[in-house]
Amino acid sequence: MIASVATGWVLIGLPVAFNAAFAALAVTFGYPDILRRPTDEVLARFRAGGPSLILLWWGFAMTAVVLAPVAVMLSAVIVGADPILLMVAATVGVLAAVVQFLGLVRWPFLVPYLARASAAPDLSPARRDAIDIVFQSFNRFLGVAIGEHLGFLLTGTWTILVGAAITQSSHLPTWLGVAGIVVGAVLVLCSLEFVGPFESSGWKLAAALTPFTYIVWSLWLVATGVLLLL
Repeated sequence: MIASVATGWVLIGLPVAFNAAFAALAVTFGYPDILRRPTDEVLARFRAGGPSLILLWWGFAMTAVVLAPVAVMLSAVIVGADPILLMVAATVGVLAAVVQFLGLVRWPFLVPYLARASAAPDLSPARRDAIDIVFQSFNRFLGVAIGEHLGFLLTGTWTILVGAAITQSSHLPTWLGVAGIVVGAVLVLCSLEFVGPFESSGWKLAAALTPFTYIVWSLWLVATGVLLLL
């Protein structure tokens, strides 16, 4: 009973914290649209944000870390589901937390250095080009490949597995499990935004679906948390 209550509150708190941090970044930094701007403009705006923006990015990255214990706790309180399914779900959930953290952690640690370096009074054209290459390369590798592609893929897979486990459970409604399976499948679809022929400019359908899907996913987490508290 205590474990279910604790899990329920964490499931409610995580999406609230995630969406609050995301909204704050949208207001103060123009995220995620700012990522489509030239490197010099992004770094100049990052410098203007000061230490408070760095801390905000750090807090956003920490919300990804919280997904790891959430995945383990949720698998531990779903009664009546296949133990192997629950174990796999917990493992995939922890991996989803790891890759999402890796995708975000560049912002509070790497980007501040690049922002300072790009403002040096003796900055040469060659060094400016090097900063641009480093910034954009990390965006594509950690941001797109690790954080978005693997992050969406593993988060979606975790949601599908948890949804399947809920449909086997005796104390959570079947509709909640079905909703998780559907939302998870759409997240997996969103993970293909920059895969294959869409690598250079992205798949517009996935780009349009992602923000809406993450809102629905957040509501699903909250609903799961509330039902665990009942």
